[in-house]
Amino acid sequence: MRIAAAAYPIDWFDSFDDYEAKLTRWVEDAAGADLLVFPEYGAMELASLGGPEVAGDLERSLHEAAAHSDAAADLHARLAAAQGCHILAASGPCFDAGARPVNRAVLFGPSGRIGHQDKQIMTRFERESWHVVAAPGLRVFETALGRIGILICYDSEFPLLGRALAEAGVEMLLVPSCTDTVAGFNRVRIGAMARALESQCVVVHAPTVGSCHWNPALDENRGRAAIYGPPDGFWPETGIIAEGEMDRPGWVFAEVELARVGRSRREGAVLPFAHWPESVQSARR
Repeated sequence: MRIAAAAYPIDWFDSFDDYEAKLTRWVEDAAGADLLVFPEYGAMELASLGGPEVAGDLERSLHEAAAHSDAAADLHARLAAAQGCHILAASGPCFDAGARPVNRAVLFGPSGRIGHQDKQIMTRFERESWHVVAAPGLRVFETALGRIGILICYDSEFPLLGRALAEAGVEMLLVPSCTDTVAGFNRVRIGAMARALESQCVVVHAPTVGSCHWNPALDENRGRAAIYGPPDGFWPETGIIAEGEMDRPGWVFAEVELARVGRSRREGAVLPFAHWPESVQSARR
């Protein structure tokens, strides 16, 4: 399959038509890709539709972005159908579970919405300042491309989450992220590469990039898009299948054969996926 990972800038919109034009252009620029992955909190750019006062307020910007989620979902579904591809939409706030929002990423296929994954573990900023809440529960998405799991940003830094998905048959992990420092980006990057190594699977990392002066939650964004695999003999020695330039907006593409995941897990130079139970037993002794 052909994978496209976005290094995505946050833009200001005066109308939903402007947002539709941007997203349509991005999807069309990735024409030919079977899977397009957008970043964490990319949907927060919809808060600009409420005007500067709303967009510049932490709480009001959450509600404004969430208010446009249905229209954004309809747009993603139309674009996925038109291009015959799968799209992981940029995550954003969703209030349908209670008074505080979760951080939700929705996966679409050529036939419509497949399902969503909510972020499991909140960063300090999310829990202490923004009051976005966790919604525990990992999901496996059975798609025509293969079994897909999603670890949103900080979630990728916790090995047991990735292991649970791998044990459930996931062959590819999608890691949308939003980090405001190089250190933050590298934490997610290292976590994503570690999940690829230990679970011998493909990991797709899509970050936000650039500045966003009008929203205090997304004011700075650092990162580079990349696709990783396990450096075990069937993939590049670095574990990097493809990666873009730091902080440069655009798509990063890679051709990936998911059948190699099974082969890596059976015949790799090392077999961390198979040998994981031994590490658990040793840790308990």
